[in-house]
Amino acid sequence: RGRERGREKAGSDTMSLQRCQAEWEEIDREFQQLQETHKVYKQKLDELTNLQTICSNSISKQKKSLSDLKHNLQRCIQTSSPKEVEYIKDIQAQIKERKQNVFFDMEAYLPKKNGLYLNLVLGNVNVTLLSNQAKFAYKDEYEKFKLYMTIILLLGAITCRFLLNYRVTDEIFNFLLVWYYCTLTIRESILISNGSRIKGWWVSHHYVSTFLSGVMLTWPDGLMYQMFRNQFLAFSVYQSFVQFLQYYYQSGCLYRLRALGERNHLDLTVEGFQSWMWRGLTFLLPFLFFGHFWQLYNAVKLFGLSSHEECKEWQVFMLGLTFLILFLGNFLTTLKVVHQKFQKNKDKVKKKE
Repeated sequence: RGRERGREKAGSDTMSLQRCQAEWEEIDREFQQLQETHKVYKQKLDELTNLQTICSNSISKQKKSLSDLKHNLQRCIQTSSPKEVEYIKDIQAQIKERKQNVFFDMEAYLPKKNGLYLNLVLGNVNVTLLSNQAKFAYKDEYEKFKLYMTIILLLGAITCRFLLNYRVTDEIFNFLLVWYYCTLTIRESILISNGSRIKGWWVSHHYVSTFLSGVMLTWPDGLMYQMFRNQFLAFSVYQSFVQFLQYYYQSGCLYRLRALGERNHLDLTVEGFQSWMWRGLTFLLPFLFFGHFWQLYNAVKLFGLSSHEECKEWQVFMLGLTFLILFLGNFLTTLKVVHQKFQKNKDKVKKKE
């Protein structure tokens, strides 16, 4: 019996070794195939890099040639006949379209040097996402981040205003604001590098908000701070509520406009009013204007506190100046969009008449 058991064990060991040998051979074949696939991948990657360099150089050359041509056409237009002037204007319109839209869309898929801000934060790292799927996924993740953080900041402001009157909780809330706006500026810079057309004040005001939150974070506790604290927290509650409204309605409006082919897939929700929001989102304007004038009220209150005899903190005047800049930027930009829209509507009515 002992011998039989030994034979059975030896036989099972042999079978087990054979199975391991067969498994190893299969893994080895897959490994060889993986090496070949990786070799092809590296070749394609080199080809892609070469094509990117060729496209980038060609775009730069095209831009320079078009700029020179535009300058020459401007000189020719002075001595041209009406028919030639019309032809020149047609070329100029095509040049403008290429430089503003066509090349912009091309460059969204090509590596480019980071701006000063991204270089300071990330270094010289290529942040260009090559596929549409990756771009849209990053944009959606950015929008979700804004939504979740808006809800967290709303709850945080309510807690600090009505439940916890402690300097420590205020510091945590202000630090959260600094981190939130810093993160937004970085993510928006990456989205701009990938073809998003957000620009102007709606980018700049996040940098101003970062500075304002940083100054609030450094403001020491005292009489001046306590005199402004509740007003600032109430403003933060209102601002977060309005931002939530904007995200909710803007995202739905953008979805419809993208489906109709009227907006770019990388267009973002903003803490303000843009021309594409005119249809369906004008009801947000009173909320926005009220928030803008609340910023002005904050500035006036802080300027008043800065002249108080017991005021010794530099943060008071600096915050007043920053709130004033935010009010002017937000109010004038929104007013400009509304004025342009009314002007376009007037022009359309005149053309119909």
